[in-house]
Amino acid sequence: MVTKPDKKKKKFTRDSLATALMLLPSTLFLAVCSIYPFIWIFRYVCYDYNGFTATYTGTRNFTKMLSDKAFWGSVGHTFEYAAYKLIFIIPLALLLAVLLNARMKGSNIFRGIYFMPTVISSSISGMIFAFIFATKNGIVNEVLLNLNLISSPIKWLTGKSWVMVAVTILAIWGGLGNYMLYFTTGMNSISEDVYESAKIDGANAVQTFFKITLPMLSPVLKVVLMLAITGAFKDYEAIMVLSKGGPGNRSMVMFLYIYNLIFGTANSTTQAQIGYGALLSVVAAIVVGIVTVIYLFVSRKLDEVV
Repeated sequence: MVTKPDKKKKKFTRDSLATALMLLPSTLFLAVCSIYPFIWIFRYVCYDYNGFTATYTGTRNFTKMLSDKAFWGSVGHTFEYAAYKLIFIIPLALLLAVLLNARMKGSNIFRGIYFMPTVISSSISGMIFAFIFATKNGIVNEVLLNLNLISSPIKWLTGKSWVMVAVTILAIWGGLGNYMLYFTTGMNSISEDVYESAKIDGANAVQTFFKITLPMLSPVLKVVLMLAITGAFKDYEAIMVLSKGGPGNRSMVMFLYIYNLIFGTANSTTQAQIGYGALLSVVAAIVVGIVTVIYLFVSRKLDEVV
């Protein structure tokens, strides 16, 4: 008895092969650029490694981490910076999205203007704001002095009381347009019929926002909040250019501190501490992961309550 080949099995094999070939480039890219570096970091957490020689030190890096006041201070500054950024950038981005989503002349132009800072390099934006917040001849101080709002120039980047304000303003300027675009996309998915029904029922703009727009935008809002939280905890490039973590480590965030350990600073004369920096990188990743898990847990519980 001759058995006919199973066409479904043959088709399944061809489909699987095609799927595997399409996934192969992205899988290799993920393995080379994400998985291997992560394994490499774990390799040196117990070593004193300066880029040339690696010496096994056992638990010395762990002991050093527990007593490293500068690192734990940078963790605290990271939470402070993230809180300031999230408190302002999310409501502002949502407000801008609502205003620009209304059918008004020039809304597309303003949308492009607000989105433009997101395509500018972090190093370039940091240099721009370094001139803006300069103590002498800085644009902000000149405007405030001309308006008689201050009697002497504010030390935005050299004073511990103001540097966190400066880096927060830079973060809001750089990320506002990106989150605004997310909210605008979410609003475009809401049916116009819902708004028409609310208008017929006599709902005003405020009632429409809180009763229709905000509830129907909640899935997008949860995603934007998660991206904003993880992004705020990983920010360091613009801060490195703007304030270099100073003065007195007041604006030093944890990933900037780790960067300085691994790559050094312009005035550093000590050897790179790649092994110790690798350990702190793992700890920083755990901190970000814990914050993300807590946020997901809280958002899920709020969904169950609602």
